[in-house]
Amino acid sequence: MKMKNLIIGTVLMLSFATVRAQQQFIGKATIEFEVKTNFKKAVGTSMGAMFTDAMPEFKTGYYQFIFSGDKSIYKFDRWADGPKPLEFLRKDEEESTYYLDHSTGKIIQKRTILGAEFPIEDSIPKINWRITNENREIAGFNCRKAVGLIMDSVYVFAFYTDEILIPGGPCTINGLPGMILGLTIPRLYTSYIATKVKVSGVNETEIKPIAAKKFNNRTELRTLILDRTKDWGNGEDNEDSKSLIRHIIWNTLL
Repeated sequence: MKMKNLIIGTVLMLSFATVRAQQQFIGKATIEFEVKTNFKKAVGTSMGAMFTDAMPEFKTGYYQFIFSGDKSIYKFDRWADGPKPLEFLRKDEEESTYYLDHSTGKIIQKRTILGAEFPIEDSIPKINWRITNENREIAGFNCRKAVGLIMDSVYVFAFYTDEILIPGGPCTINGLPGMILGLTIPRLYTSYIATKVKVSGVNETEIKPIAAKKFNNRTELRTLILDRTKDWGNGEDNEDSKSLIRHIIWNTLL
């Protein structure tokens, strides 16, 4: 009888360990992010007092990161209750999508900037990361802090969990040993925080790239933005205009 109880106990322990392992390492999920930007600090005085006075100080939206295996899609879901950004700024956010395939190292985006749509196809950007010993709990997951540098001069501060297997995050931020659930970009006055992680009912049909007749790469897109904004500030060496253009480029290539 003792032997029988020992065998049953061992089987139950192994079954529990298997279920726990399956719960700990997530291979597909829908993750909701709250994204908050201090709009007035981000644009400064470059858009003029009349324009910024018409905007709320903060713009807050919710986004979905849907992934299965090594493929993901990141896209707008809804605005928070309360004042909304102006219509042309809302469109920039609402119509942009990010599809990443980590098995091929490819990214396909649809970016809407200043009312114009740009399909982008390129390699997933490489980010230099430094992992720290700081930890924080986000959406029920233990996360570790990492500091990265993007676009040569913009620091990002991320918290990732290795319990979610994909090395992804909001927009194009990627490359850590697990999923980024918290992200802060001080130079863009923007924070991203996962509010929920749903592992059941994942709609994998949404994880697909856009189709387009012609794609730009990220370098070409940067050149297009510079060309379209070259007369801002009446073509003068205006620091406010330059600051706004930098902000648009950083946001576009993020």
